[in-house]
Amino acid sequence: MKKINRREFIYSSSITGASIFVMSNPVYSYFSRPKGFDILIKGGTILNGSGQSGFIADLGIKDGIISAIGNLNESEAAHIINANGLHVAPGFIDFHSHTDAGLIINPKAESKIRQGVTTEICGQDGSSWAPVGGPDLQRTLDAFKKNYFEELTWRTFEEFLSDFSKRKFSINLASMLGLGTVREFVVGLDDRPATTNEMMLMKEEVIKASNAGAVGLSTGLEYTPGSFASTEELIELVKAAPLKARLYSTHMRNEDNFVLEAIDEAIRIARESDARLQIAHLKTQGKTNWHKASLALERIDKAAAEGLEIHADRYPYVAYHTNLSSLFPLWSRDGGTEKFLQRLKDNSLTKDIREHVEKKVDNLDGEWNGILISSIGKEELKNLQGKTIKQIAEKRSADYFETAVNILIDTNNSAMMMGFGMEEKSTEEILAHPRVMISSDAGAHAPYPPMTRSIAHPRAYGTFPRAIAKYVRERNICSLEEMIKKMTSMPADKLGLNDRGRLLEGKTADVVIFDYKTIQDKATFVEPHQYPEGIPHVIVNGEMVIHNGEHTGAMPGKTLKLIKN
Repeated sequence: MKKINRREFIYSSSITGASIFVMSNPVYSYFSRPKGFDILIKGGTILNGSGQSGFIADLGIKDGIISAIGNLNESEAAHIINANGLHVAPGFIDFHSHTDAGLIINPKAESKIRQGVTTEICGQDGSSWAPVGGPDLQRTLDAFKKNYFEELTWRTFEEFLSDFSKRKFSINLASMLGLGTVREFVVGLDDRPATTNEMMLMKEEVIKASNAGAVGLSTGLEYTPGSFASTEELIELVKAAPLKARLYSTHMRNEDNFVLEAIDEAIRIARESDARLQIAHLKTQGKTNWHKASLALERIDKAAAEGLEIHADRYPYVAYHTNLSSLFPLWSRDGGTEKFLQRLKDNSLTKDIREHVEKKVDNLDGEWNGILISSIGKEELKNLQGKTIKQIAEKRSADYFETAVNILIDTNNSAMMMGFGMEEKSTEEILAHPRVMISSDAGAHAPYPPMTRSIAHPRAYGTFPRAIAKYVRERNICSLEEMIKKMTSMPADKLGLNDRGRLLEGKTADVVIFDYKTIQDKATFVEPHQYPEGIPHVIVNGEMVIHNGEHTGAMPGKTLKLIKN
């Protein structure tokens, strides 16, 4: 059997023309099948990720590669998995993930790998872990050391990927470049246009990160300082990326009252920069906007019909997860945390700030009871986690708005919230759309310290099982095959991960085996730290990470990089 005698194995994408580079051990050429397998999966229903109907077959894995699919009764293997009555699918790809620096303290990535997620795409919402710099540099370094017990040593995007490629994880990881991070690094935290020189420097960061292996560019246009970038600035920055790396993933400028206008802006940015568009966690937030889901999807269909490569992703929950400060007007957050807190203490500004916040909160399902505190950055106030603003205020006999303000001041703007802003009907409509993928918009957690210090969103534990159990098995919004496609080949094709996302001979052996009858998310908004059920086996790069429902301790994950051919 012929071996490929090099450690750098490159897969080319027929969709994007890009390639994914992974550091790996020498592998066997899959053009000649081995007589024995490392892992043999017997008698499962194969869902190959394409959306085609499932079929019963065996699947053999050798040296991290899917070597054979078919009747393999005569084959030998070091490990045999009896998948009779189970479904066998490609490992799930979480297109919009916040699992990045958290892997340093939780390399087993348990809440994700136990869902069947084998690849995570981080650097989302305009925020990546490089380049590190800007006015909040020391705050970033101090927070990192406090949270992750380690000195952050990288500064550039290339150094970040290099650092992570040397670490061991249970999942694969790729990263986008956050344009909000780039703006802070070059321009700072102020609401002003970038100068000509600053634009040149930001473009240089885009080019450097793209050449280093970033899989795309992301924005978070409801967060500072990325929100201070104009449409024209974003077009120019996206256009600076090499064409093969020009994937634009956006948390749009608005997801409630002006969500349709925000979609129009995202489409314009993609068109004028010749980029492929991904709308992050598509939603129509707020009771008065729920009816806009159909209109939002119509805009996506129209843009696609006109030739734009456009997709979206969404998590299967009706509550979002973000900073408590996001309830407050953008102008109040101009200049960073210190200036924001000064404005909250300025009585002359209270009326205008209150009016903005209360209008936003009134549109949530449950109003102030629809805002649940999930994470507090001050130990003495940890008892507030898992409680709504209404519950906290009433216990204090205090005003709701003033309670939220005091939490932000007391925690130095270090508080996270869940907002119940969506409804089931429009959630189903979005999830069922053929251009919408499944994503968690969450990091990896675990039900043991230090990962339990925050309440977390249940999507960190249950996104992918819930999409199958609730929205296919119970609600029947689409076929099982179509839902698996939303989790596998769709994100793989969008990203240029041509070696993953499908169960085909020659593909990398990222595999999830689940019981369709029993798969179920268990995490709730109040008790989120619960693993799902019905996923007995998960294989990453040909190694068993979850076996018979338990983590094996294996950490075969790779850092994936997009490179030019």
